[in-house]
Amino acid sequence: MVRTQISLAEQEYAAAKREARRLGISLAELLRRSLRVMLPVDRSKPWMRYAGMIETGDPKASQRIDDLVYGQKD
Repeated sequence: MVRTQISLAEQEYAAAKREARRLGISLAELLRRSLRVMLPVDRSKPWMRYAGMIETGDPKASQRIDDLVYGQKD
């Protein structure tokens, strides 16, 4: 990942922080998701537009991805 710095108006920053808190994500993740919506899609991988955009509400979902995708094991 590349680290960058941006400048925001105080109102933009406060609004973005509130939205990130409401979604339960970091400000950085909110900004990444916003950029994904705005940037052109790689036409060879159209499904990538949705990568990382689906939430389960489970903060440990990434540790249980197989269960989430394929269902619980019997």
